[in-house]
Amino acid sequence: MWTRGTARTGNPSAAAAMAARKPSGYPFAAMTDVPKGDAHGLLEPSDDFARRHLGPDLDDIAVMLGEVGAASLEELIDQTIPAGIRSPEPLRLSGLPAPLGESAALERLRGHASRNRVLRSCIGMGYADTLVPPVIQRNVLENPGWYTQYTPYQAEISQGRLEALLNFQTMVADLTALPLANASLLDEATAAAEAMALCFSARRERRGFFVAEDCHPQTIGVVRTRAESIGIALHVGPLEAADPAAMDLCGVLLQYPATDGRLFDPRAVIEQIHRAGALAVVAADLLALTLIAPPGEIGADVAVGSTQRFGVPLGAGGPHAAYFATREVHARRLPGRLVGVSRDVHGKPAYRLAIQTREQHIRRDKATSNICTAQVLLAIMAGMYAVYHGPDGLRRIARRVRGLTCVVAEGLRRMGHELGEGAFFDTVRVVPSGMRAKEVIAAAAERGFNLRDFGDDSVGVSFDETTTRADVDRILAAFAGGGDAPAFRDLVAAAATPLPRALERAGEILTHPVFRAHHGEHEMLRYLHRLESRDLSLTTSMIPLGSCTMKLNATSEMLPVTWPELSRLHPYAPADQMAGTAAMLSELETWLAEITGLPAVSLQPNAGSQGEYAGLLAIRRYHAARGESRRDVCLIPVSAHGTNPASAVIAGFRVVAVRCDDA
Repeated sequence: MWTRGTARTGNPSAAAAMAARKPSGYPFAAMTDVPKGDAHGLLEPSDDFARRHLGPDLDDIAVMLGEVGAASLEELIDQTIPAGIRSPEPLRLSGLPAPLGESAALERLRGHASRNRVLRSCIGMGYADTLVPPVIQRNVLENPGWYTQYTPYQAEISQGRLEALLNFQTMVADLTALPLANASLLDEATAAAEAMALCFSARRERRGFFVAEDCHPQTIGVVRTRAESIGIALHVGPLEAADPAAMDLCGVLLQYPATDGRLFDPRAVIEQIHRAGALAVVAADLLALTLIAPPGEIGADVAVGSTQRFGVPLGAGGPHAAYFATREVHARRLPGRLVGVSRDVHGKPAYRLAIQTREQHIRRDKATSNICTAQVLLAIMAGMYAVYHGPDGLRRIARRVRGLTCVVAEGLRRMGHELGEGAFFDTVRVVPSGMRAKEVIAAAAERGFNLRDFGDDSVGVSFDETTTRADVDRILAAFAGGGDAPAFRDLVAAAATPLPRALERAGEILTHPVFRAHHGEHEMLRYLHRLESRDLSLTTSMIPLGSCTMKLNATSEMLPVTWPELSRLHPYAPADQMAGTAAMLSELETWLAEITGLPAVSLQPNAGSQGEYAGLLAIRRYHAARGESRRDVCLIPVSAHGTNPASAVIAGFRVVAVRCDDA
C-alpha cells in the first residue's frame, strides 16, 4: 500500500516541495486547507467542484510525482510535453474570471433556463412530450447505478444492463414484427441513414436510394448527407414516383404514419419495390404500432424510428435512443449492438453481446458499432416504460392519443376547416378556412401551444399522452378566429372512430412475461434495483477504462437534465422560445473554441463518432471548394503493435490505416 503524502521511490522531497510551493493559478489549490492569513482564499466558495470530483489531492499528487521523479507538475509537463505546442498563457474562459462553486454554477444554468419559454408542443415531426414514470425517472435517469456504467463489453459485470437492453430489443422486435432488433442507435434520422447503408450493402450493384418526400425533414437531411458521402444517388419525391428500375434503387424509405399524419397502406408499393429487387425501409412511430399493422407484416425489410415518446423527455432534441429492426438474413449487416442470451450447464440464462465482430474492441477497422454508448441509458428508459405499462397500458395510451386527435379533427371539420383525406394516428394537417395559417399559429401560441407551420398555409397539430381535454378546447378556440368553437363534450363520440380494417393490428403485443409482471410501482422498483445490483458502476467501483459514456458527469451536472425549462422543449420550437438554451450553447461553443484554440466549434454531432464523421465531411468539402476533389485519401496512423493496416470508405474518403513510420 502507498502511504498518502509519502513517496515510495524517486524524489523523496516531492511531498515537501509540493507543500511549500503553491503557485498562482495552481489547479488543485482548492483541494487543500486555506493557509492562515490568506484572506482571499478564505472567501472562496466552500462547494468548489474540483475538491469533490478530482480524485488526487496535493498529498496524492506528491506521491505520484515522487514515483516518477519530478518535483512539481510544471516540471513533469516540461519533461513530457514539447514547449512548442504548449500555450504560454494560462487558460481563461470568457465570462468566467474564476471557477464557480457548484451551487453558483447551477444558479448560472437556472438563469439561462429561465429565459426559455416552454409551451405545450403540438409540432410533432417525430417528437412527442411524454409522462416520464416517476419510478423510472428517480431510479434510472437520476440513478448513478444506471447512468455511470461502462459500455457492456464485459458481460460478467453487465448482466443487469444487458437484460434491460434485451427487454428493449424484445420490445422493438415485437412491435415491428421483425425478428432481429439491435440495442439502439443515436436517433431516427441516423437510424434511417444506417438503413440506407444496409440496403446499399445488400444490393451492392445498385447505387440509387429513394426517400418519400413525406418523411420527417430532419431524416431527409441526414440521409442526404450520408448518401453524398458514400456515393449513393438520392432521389426524394412522392412515394408513387419511386421507379426502382429506372433509378437503379437499392432501397426505398417511407414514413409510417407520414410526417403530416397521413396513415396509408403501403403494401402495394412495397410489393412493387420487392419485385424490382430493392429493399423497403419503414420509419414507424412505435406507439402507433401498438394499434396499426406493423412493418414486418406489411412487407418491410427494415424498420427504424425513435423510442423517445416511450418515457424519455423531449430535451430540445435529445439525447434519445433510436431503434433498428430487420430480418434475419441481414443479421451480419445490422449496425450497432446486439444482445443475446446463452445458458449454462444448469440452464440458467447469461446475457452477452452477440456477434461481437461488429464491436470496435474486436474488429476496429470494420466495426459497425462505432457508437460506444448507443444511447444505452435512454434505451433502458424506453424499454422500462414498456415493461411498466405493459401491452394493455401502451394500447390504452395509444387509443387515448388517437381519440383526442379524432375529437379535434371532428371539431375542425364542423368549423369548416379542410383536413386531408384518409386515416391518421396522432397528427392532422389542416388548411384553415377564413384564417391564415400564421394567424392560427399565433392564436395557439397565445393560448400556450406550438403548432407546426408547413410553409404552405397549412398547419400541423399533433397530440401525445400529456394532452388533456382542456388542451383540446383551447386548440379548437385558436382555429375559431374569435368566434365560438365546438365544445369537447359535444365531440366525445368522435373519439371512437375506428381505424381502417386493413390497417388494424391483429393479435397480442408484447407477449414476453417481462412485459406483464411489473405494473405496480413497488414491483417495478424491485425489478430495477435487482437488475442494478447485477452491474458494475461507479457506485461500487472505479472503472479503469476510457469511454464516451456519462460516467464522468457529476450529480450537479445531471440535475438540469430534468428541469422542465430544458427537458420539455421541442427541438423545432420557435427560436424566440429557446433564448436560454441558445445562450447556453453559444457560451459552450465559445469556451470550447478557447480551449481548443480554434476559431469556431459546432455542437451539431451528437456522438464522438459523428463528430469524427462530420470532421471528415468538412475536410472533404474544403478540398472540393478549392477544386481539389481528387484528394480523397485519408491516412489513419496506428501503432506498430496495433491491427494490420486496413482500408475503408468513410465520408467519401478512402480511409487507409497505416503504421506511423509508413505514413
